[in-house]
Amino acid sequence: MRPTLALIKREFTAYFLSPIAYVVLTVFLLVTGSLFVITLKLLTSDGPRGIEYPMSLMLGEDRFWLVFLFIPPLLTMRLFAEERGSGTLEMLMTSPVRDWQLVFAKYVACYGFYLFMWMPTAVYLPVVMDLKVDWNLSAWTPYSVPFVAGLVLAALGLAMMPIGWISRGALLFIAGALIATAGGYFHYRHDANHLASFTAGIDPYPVLTSYIGILLAGAMFLALGLFVSSLVKSQMVAAIVSLAIGLPFIAGVLLFPYIDASGDTFRVVSSFTVPLHFARDFTRGVLDTRHMMLYVTATMLFLFLTVRSVESRRWR
Repeated sequence: MRPTLALIKREFTAYFLSPIAYVVLTVFLLVTGSLFVITLKLLTSDGPRGIEYPMSLMLGEDRFWLVFLFIPPLLTMRLFAEERGSGTLEMLMTSPVRDWQLVFAKYVACYGFYLFMWMPTAVYLPVVMDLKVDWNLSAWTPYSVPFVAGLVLAALGLAMMPIGWISRGALLFIAGALIATAGGYFHYRHDANHLASFTAGIDPYPVLTSYIGILLAGAMFLALGLFVSSLVKSQMVAAIVSLAIGLPFIAGVLLFPYIDASGDTFRVVSSFTVPLHFARDFTRGVLDTRHMMLYVTATMLFLFLTVRSVESRRWR
């Protein structure tokens, strides 16, 4: 377990030493920020200029998916291709780490940075949901202190992970979560009143389902990029091939004007078109298990193929 954690820390820290990661993060935040501003303007507009589902604009715009298409290839292109190009993959193959642990460590580190990339967008959610918080100071009990302290420790642990302190941050997060759970349990056991009540002026479920969808779709595209990176030596080739393979999952919407909407071709193309999944379901508060199964099974398939690709190196 310790070698796997060391690999995760090594790979995760490497993202913050690469200028490409900062470029990806900056462009991503600029695009999502601009879409948030547009959404906010439409939310405050009356009549036909308003918007019914805010997340359908933030995650349904063509510019968002155009940027999203490039993100997974740029994040995954170096994971194995750099190792093969520099010759360090052979050293990893002879280390006391199994092939699946190597693939797991690289994927977890990559997915961790993907989650870190989405964390700043959480500041948009209170505005998008029109969230209001009413504090009830009279409901505080002695058990409320460890509850809040545990939440602070958990948040501190999450903040420590991006700067390279993954193991310490994870331990602090787990400890904080346990303390908060215990404090919250005893608080509500002895006092039924809530410390704070949250009310949303806009249905919060589309926000929840949208983030569930984006986490699952990101897992699929990252697994795809990881598999391609394990096949080639050049990072540029890995990015281009990943982009080409992932393009049909995004660009299917371009074919819809030329396809009969009642035909079988339309149904097949729409089942693999990720932007359509969000426009019709995820951003409207609907969790379609067909889409979720596609993302999960594709992720598992690409990870399995990546392990097999790494194992084949031992027989060459």
